[in-house]
Amino acid sequence: MNKTLIAVLASTLLACCMQTNFSLSTAHAAEAPLLDRELFFGNPQISGGQLSPDGKYISFMKPYKGIMNVWVKEFAEPFDKARPLTDSSRPLYGYTWTEDGKYILFVKDSGGDENMNLFAVDPNEKPEGDRETPNARNLTPMDDVTARMMHASHNNPDLLWVGLNDRDKAWHDLYQLEISTGKLTLVYKNDERITGYEFDWDDNLRLLSRTDPAGNTTLLRKDGDDLVPIYETSVTEDATVHGWDPQNKNIYLATNKGDLDLMTLFKMNPETMELELFESDPEKSVDFGGIRLDRNTHEIISTSYTDDKTRNYWRDKTWESNYKFLQEKFPGREIAFQSSTNDYSKFLIAVYGDKYAAEAWYFDAKTRELIHQYTPRPELKKVEEYLAPMTPIRYASSDGLEIPAYLTLPTGVEPKNLPVVVLVHGGPKGPRDTWGYDAQVQFLANRGYAVLQPNFRASGGYGKKFLNAGDLQWGKLMQDDITWGVKYLIEKGIADKDRVAIMGGSYGGYATLAGLAFTPELYACGVDIVGPSNIFTLLDSIPPYWEAGRAFLYGMVGDPATEEGKQRIREASPLFSAEKISRPLLIVQGANDPRVKQAEADQIAIALRDRGHEVDYLLADDEGHGFAKPVNRMAMYAEIEAFLAEQIGGRFEKEMPADVAKRLEELRVDVTTLTFESEEP
Repeated sequence: MNKTLIAVLASTLLACCMQTNFSLSTAHAAEAPLLDRELFFGNPQISGGQLSPDGKYISFMKPYKGIMNVWVKEFAEPFDKARPLTDSSRPLYGYTWTEDGKYILFVKDSGGDENMNLFAVDPNEKPEGDRETPNARNLTPMDDVTARMMHASHNNPDLLWVGLNDRDKAWHDLYQLEISTGKLTLVYKNDERITGYEFDWDDNLRLLSRTDPAGNTTLLRKDGDDLVPIYETSVTEDATVHGWDPQNKNIYLATNKGDLDLMTLFKMNPETMELELFESDPEKSVDFGGIRLDRNTHEIISTSYTDDKTRNYWRDKTWESNYKFLQEKFPGREIAFQSSTNDYSKFLIAVYGDKYAAEAWYFDAKTRELIHQYTPRPELKKVEEYLAPMTPIRYASSDGLEIPAYLTLPTGVEPKNLPVVVLVHGGPKGPRDTWGYDAQVQFLANRGYAVLQPNFRASGGYGKKFLNAGDLQWGKLMQDDITWGVKYLIEKGIADKDRVAIMGGSYGGYATLAGLAFTPELYACGVDIVGPSNIFTLLDSIPPYWEAGRAFLYGMVGDPATEEGKQRIREASPLFSAEKISRPLLIVQGANDPRVKQAEADQIAIALRDRGHEVDYLLADDEGHGFAKPVNRMAMYAEIEAFLAEQIGGRFEKEMPADVAKRLEELRVDVTTLTFESEEP
């Protein structure tokens, strides 16, 4: 398993026209038909395909009893001959094959609470009795524990190293896990605020990371029982290990320490602590993105950087040749090597784009044979001519800072005086919006809205200065970056100033509330999805295992233990400016959310209710930080599109299946019944 799969299982000057690559003459000949929301948010028929390590099988996600579960089939068999392997009643967070293909591993929680357990299922095991799926073993059978996969052995495929916070909820001890028996052996008892463990190609634990209460992180070399500091970064800097060279001598270390702005890749000898510059963005534009290492030779295959789009830089000529061949076969699309056999002779590739329904193809790297495997959303594929292009743009914020963004205009409509939805991403520090197909964006564009996705300051990938420019700027300059994007669209004649909505999840939900509270005349309405309203209670309720990031959080919003911090937090919390909110608001919340608890939604709903302000509120008792279950997701978007249509005049689909209509009524909260006991900070 590569690190990407491990991460999936483990547990983010207005008038100046800056690089604006769109034209107001982009309207299509006819307005797109209203597309069924099921095409965007219903379960895909098939998704997440992976080849087994020997290429004999293909696994994939497919609905089982209405929930996406893991299925498997022999490669040569048709997909309708596949067998279900899991019967989870909740969507899984991810899955992968073990190195030898004996097991499929997956993680899931309970009701969205993010207390993860790691499971193993034998794809060759037959179901017992009247069951349709084989028995899946819980390898970490503990309550209220968030299991994290730290390392998968290439040399002994039966071994994993996992982090478990069973002893101390704030910190993960390191265990060796024997998959076949479930035996757990304590390897490292974490009494020293250890936040990361790094193994070399021979499965030796060589490096650990420790974060102090001030948020500074130290990379430590393990010398027997001693931990030797070799590299330190402050809370406003970053350093990440991206693997080892073929000799297990040097690490690849990406860092922005000191005078560096962009994340830059170095080779570092942990023994001598010598650093050697290896690579930074050739275009000097964005942070180092990622590295792909050959599992067999341990040589570098490629590095990547994500700007408006992702750029790959190939060091392996065979991979580069194959990539260029595939680009020629699928012009105008992006290519992703999403799965391969252990020897890289066979691949499953994803072919996708901003206005294209994704496809999965089998690719034989030796013969260059291409065989279509599946299209996750075949009905969407039939109507993809009506999907809208996503265009990178730039505009200036209130202080002149250039803000990268994406603009999607509805097809078949003159791009003038349009209703607009500003779609704000979560995080905020680190995540960013990227180019490609986005179900929310295409759904909103089909309803007739121009969609703006601003990568406001604190978004990741644009350098340290841009990232840290958001510190202590919640509700201030970070909000300006969004506000000035709206002003930019109004000035360009694209936006109807009276029909602009703001919407987002997590930090995007916060930005929605902040937009309505701090710029009350700018937006006609807002949709807050799992967004914090009171930063005091947000900080009080962070999960214990986020303890290492507490100083990082305080650096973003303010330290509630200081008077200055309290003032900043109060000023930035929309709850304390609720009297300024005058426009309609729709709130969406999961009752089991461990990050942004239900109290955040309840508080703002009560504050608005007590001021005579109507507020719509959806609450799911079986969801966490966002709606994952299909019926909940469909109900949420049915409500969102009806709400936006009423407030800013877009189109909406009135009809919905009976189960969705029933669930939507169950999700509605009578805000007159809400209570909340608060303490004045």
